[in-house]
Amino acid sequence: MSTPPKVCVLRAPGTNCDIETAHAFDLCGAESTRIHLLKLLENPSQLNDYQILCLPGGFSYGDDVGAGVIFASHLQGQLADVIGNFLAADKLVLGICNGFQVLLKAGILPGGAAGWPLKSDQSRDATLTWNTNGKYTSLWVNLGAMAPQNVFLKGIDQIELPIAHAEGRIAVSDPAIVQGWKDNQQIAMCYRAAGDAETTLQEEILPYPVNPNGSACNIAALSDPAGRVLGLMPHPERFLFATQHPQWTRLGLTGEGAGIQLFRNAVNYFE
Repeated sequence: MSTPPKVCVLRAPGTNCDIETAHAFDLCGAESTRIHLLKLLENPSQLNDYQILCLPGGFSYGDDVGAGVIFASHLQGQLADVIGNFLAADKLVLGICNGFQVLLKAGILPGGAAGWPLKSDQSRDATLTWNTNGKYTSLWVNLGAMAPQNVFLKGIDQIELPIAHAEGRIAVSDPAIVQGWKDNQQIAMCYRAAGDAETTLQEEILPYPVNPNGSACNIAALSDPAGRVLGLMPHPERFLFATQHPQWTRLGLTGEGAGIQLFRNAVNYFE
């Protein structure tokens, strides 16, 4: 039996999904450790002991100056070198909700290792900002996977997951940015209507609640070009068991929830 991969679930003040995220990895055979950002800052080299880095959901530092901004600044500062080494190795990075906001605002996404670190005078082409409705939104959404090379999405064509965020709308500085992502297969998942036969990238923004935040081209998740980094707004750790679905009795759902597959894919990558 191969050695289970070690997962660093990196939390910060305001993170509130770290326990269930670590549990998701452990259910799939990994060995997870919840590490506080301040402890990692004391000894950045300890990150080298892990094969998977996960930034879970929540409201890091209260999102006081923008979602994920302060957390991202720490990754760009004292942790820049160890993060760079992690991205360059054959390892995986997952950012969920606030974690996705951190990855994008730190510059880990969309470029991954190729884009790290951001130069001080380099502008960001994309961000995650306030939902079109201007408020925190919590509901279940249907998603279509569009990045077959991404490790986390192996074998996933479509999936239903819950979202819970106020700043989940992807905004880009130029429509050409989205085309570049499409060409590199970096658009990992898009919101889609239930029952759609396939997922297609379209400029027309789908109406609420299909697209709950007004995200450009209905994008819900991004991948790096190598397929080893994934940032997504929905919460797969909140659908590990069928009974977590709001209609599990009506639909006759039993056993595992669909969200666990993302974590299992990550663990199986190291077999």
